[in-house]
Amino acid sequence: MHQPPWGQPPQPSGPLPYVPPTPPDRRPGWTRKRIIIPAAVVLFFIGVGIGSSGEGDRTEKAATAKPSPAATVTATATETAAPAPAVTETVTASPKPAPTVTRTKTVTVTVAPEAAADTSGDSGSDDDGGSAYYANCSAVRAAGAAPIRTGEPGYGRHLDRDGDGVACE
Repeated sequence: MHQPPWGQPPQPSGPLPYVPPTPPDRRPGWTRKRIIIPAAVVLFFIGVGIGSSGEGDRTEKAATAKPSPAATVTATATETAAPAPAVTETVTASPKPAPTVTRTKTVTVTVAPEAAADTSGDSGSDDDGGSAYYANCSAVRAAGAAPIRTGEPGYGRHLDRDGDGVACE
């Protein structure tokens, strides 16, 4: 090594100034006991719990059983059954005739005679003709007045679906 012209640096006496001293162990020995002993107790109880579940009995039996070779025999038997004769029975049921129900509805329609001097013309109201009124086309057909044209007694727009002037066609 090469010496500097001013000489060797002085050596420090005592501990090295650049190395920090090691801190003293602040934990006393009994603190390890506070962690290790409770952890060991917990692990002991977990082991007791696993052992009481019955798993130990099975492993002991499996460990004591001696493995031995066993012969495996496979037999296949095939049996074909004869088909049973098919029995076909034809049953013909005659339906009972449904009762005939006839409903009769009597509708009385009173048509007032038209006034001789009817000069109102076609005003476009719902009831263009006379004093007869029908609630629906079934009533018109029951009265035997179908079809009704504009200007005839009983005509109404509510009876004329397509608006062509002929109701209940």
